[in-house]
Amino acid sequence: MLEREELKRYNRQIILPELGIEGQQKLKAAKVLMIGAGGLGCAVLQYLVAAGVGTIGIVDDDVVDLSNLHRQILYSAADLGKSKAIIAKQKLEILNPFINLVAYPERFTSDNAARLVNMYDVVIDGSDNFPTRYLVNDTCVALNKPLVFGSIFKFEGHISVFNYKNGPNYRDIFPEPPPEDEVPNCSDIGVIGVLPGIIGTYMANETIKVICEIGEPLSGKLLTIGALDNTMAIFEIAMEEQTKPTQASNEDKPVLLVADEISIEVLNTWIAKTPEQIYLVDVREDYEFEDYNIGGINISLYDVQEHISTFPVDKKLVFVCQTGERSKMAVNIVKAHFKGEVFSLKNGIL
Repeated sequence: MLEREELKRYNRQIILPELGIEGQQKLKAAKVLMIGAGGLGCAVLQYLVAAGVGTIGIVDDDVVDLSNLHRQILYSAADLGKSKAIIAKQKLEILNPFINLVAYPERFTSDNAARLVNMYDVVIDGSDNFPTRYLVNDTCVALNKPLVFGSIFKFEGHISVFNYKNGPNYRDIFPEPPPEDEVPNCSDIGVIGVLPGIIGTYMANETIKVICEIGEPLSGKLLTIGALDNTMAIFEIAMEEQTKPTQASNEDKPVLLVADEISIEVLNTWIAKTPEQIYLVDVREDYEFEDYNIGGINISLYDVQEHISTFPVDKKLVFVCQTGERSKMAVNIVKAHFKGEVFSLKNGIL
């Protein structure tokens, strides 16, 4: 039952007919596990605590660093060198004393993954590396827990809900992780400070929708947001066991399938032998292309669908990007509408 002070605290969302008292009680009864208390975690945690999610576990083995402060807004200079999980718990308890917060100042590993996930109803992944993302995903699939996912890169963010009511999971988009030494992170590439706030807020919203069973969660969909030029796109995700949709069923929205990938060695061989047979398209934003590229033309991922009719069907169409993620999406956007060969450069131009 909600206490009188809670009714007053959450009044503005309780009066929403979609949520109501029943929804607020679901939030209070919910147990959510937050993987990572960094940029994404800071935003997610503050909004879920403010919304009244009853029990929240915080997993993070890192300590606060000066370079974190421009985007990890739970922390201050006074917290430098201290455990993120513990400091986050202490500050969030001040925000809402009705919430049960549990700090796990440890790394999420194969040794503790099942134990931690099994205690919670919903898992949120705000991690910043591929090994953890795959471990979180695979543990949620094994234990049948819904997973709210978010990731950020420079000015771009992704949000989705995985393993929700038998929906697709992370491996339905990216079956295997790229080599760890080929993947850049925030310390190498950089990230605009407001981006984790934008993406983290979306993640908190998806979590509330999943808990309260309202609206349309991003299950089977990947939302991408470009903060620099205010671009947004939603891609539908096809589960591995599903057959490829026909063109008629794919008129309105692109579907993410497993892209045909080639290595940089294969691409270089093709270019050396038959350069006239290669049509190279860089799907990054123009500022990224101008900063560094390996040739070809530049068409943003968000504009690819409009250019399908201009791609030559008698050449090998090769999409490239920074890490290989956006180029995979580009392949799957054009596949159902393009009669020629189309490929993604594995692991990107880095």
